[in-house]
Amino acid sequence: MKALKKLGLVLFILGLSIFTGTIFTGSFKLSESDVNDFIESKGYQSEIIKEELKKATVTNEDLNIFQFSSRVRAAYQASNEHYENLIAKYDAEKNWDKKGEQYQYIIYGKPHTLSYELSKKAGSGFIKDNPALIWWLTFGLAILGGLLFILPNIKLLGRPGIKNNGIYLESSTNRGWIAWLVLIYLVAFYLLLYFKADYVVNWTYILDPISKFLNGGPASQWFVYGFLYCVIMLVMAARMYIKYRHNKYQVIRTTSVLFFQIVFAFLIPEIMASLNMPGYDFKNAFPLDYDFFFEWNLESLSQSGAIGIFILVWGTLLTLIVVPVMVYFFGKRWYCSWICGCGGLAETLGDPYRQHSNKSLNAWKLERWLIHAVLLFSLIMTAVTLYCYFSGTQSFLGINSQWIKDTYSFLIGAWFAGVIGTGFYPIFGNRVWCRFGCPLAAYLGIVQRFKSRFRITTNGGQCISCGNCSTYCEQGIDVRAYAQKGGNIVRASCVGCGICSAVCPRGVLKLENGPEKGRINPTDILLGNDVDLMDLVNRK
Repeated sequence: MKALKKLGLVLFILGLSIFTGTIFTGSFKLSESDVNDFIESKGYQSEIIKEELKKATVTNEDLNIFQFSSRVRAAYQASNEHYENLIAKYDAEKNWDKKGEQYQYIIYGKPHTLSYELSKKAGSGFIKDNPALIWWLTFGLAILGGLLFILPNIKLLGRPGIKNNGIYLESSTNRGWIAWLVLIYLVAFYLLLYFKADYVVNWTYILDPISKFLNGGPASQWFVYGFLYCVIMLVMAARMYIKYRHNKYQVIRTTSVLFFQIVFAFLIPEIMASLNMPGYDFKNAFPLDYDFFFEWNLESLSQSGAIGIFILVWGTLLTLIVVPVMVYFFGKRWYCSWICGCGGLAETLGDPYRQHSNKSLNAWKLERWLIHAVLLFSLIMTAVTLYCYFSGTQSFLGINSQWIKDTYSFLIGAWFAGVIGTGFYPIFGNRVWCRFGCPLAAYLGIVQRFKSRFRITTNGGQCISCGNCSTYCEQGIDVRAYAQKGGNIVRASCVGCGICSAVCPRGVLKLENGPEKGRINPTDILLGNDVDLMDLVNRK
């Protein structure tokens, strides 16, 4: 069995290495007709950009993606600089008409995003010509290797029961060199995906056949991300099923997050796109879905007929009614641990790192300030966006609408949720984003803390203070402190994952939905031979 695990590890590393190496392969160049067709499809009015792009991309050289991207970005920059110089010239001459004419020729957009569109058309080579074979050599090998590494645990782990033996002795799970390598790879992946998508265009060629089957069009970097997300969750879910196989709550919860991620977050939006409908994740609630009220989305939905109006109404009702009502009855676990894609990845890929969540008082103070600051930021951004949308202005109370949307998208949507939130799993634990940054988690937490039937009850008399519950709490809650005094756990940050209860050797902890009365019980210690013990019980 151990040999099988080693073989699986080798196959996984081989598949991952080939996948990573595909970035550096292929040849990129365009013909004059390709450039003309692209210019026409984009509606560019500038003759300068046409000439610059032809000089940059119509060549007999075999350019790699880095050379091609550099040339394309330089072409866009040269074109824009030409018209910016004319604007400055006419401004100095006070020739306002001529100055105004030049703005139509300025091309806006992120340089690597502009380059990606051309790179997708320009690529050629073995990867693009043989996507099925490359899929098996990358995804296929990595999936097979991952399963071969995981499945022998059915036998090696012995009798059913949660085995965390040696978790602080392994380099991969105790912030050792392997953990740091994983962090570097994940961070690099997110940086490329969010900010340099043209560099990973070869990855999209691998998934083009699957994308065309699902939505009728070629794969984008976001299709690659969604597909990878689902594959990783599926493979790591096998690990969850084996590790927690004796615990029905964990098995059903894992199945739930898989279903909602694969069906609702991936398949349904892709199929909707193939039917000329706006792709929409029906479980994604604002403010996690922070661009739901952006102008472009409101325009798209309003122009999509009945389905667009339904999505707009459903998204609003989901946030204002469905979310708080469900939290009242079931706590925030109904979303964070059973439905949410971020939580799904955290509970599967991130499970080996849950012990790294910071349990200190300072971390708790930072958590409270930071997550509610992000919630406030998202609400201000949305208020500014809606005011400007309906009033037709560019700013509100001195805040420019486009600036605040771009700032939030960059700092929160890309860096916090992606680069830090997932990339830092191996060092800071699996719920960095959920605990410190997710505005929806903050909203759910406020409702859960003050108006919910959910709580984790404790039987303090049975607690042996082993500390397993606190160690494996991914939200950094000192569960043992509650268990030692027999107090109910009612915390805004608790996502109800149930791991604290699952790892408890004495059955001290129980997740419950009950009456609000007595939910937050006294802080008096309910252990020992206190003569007032019965009086406390009778007053509950």
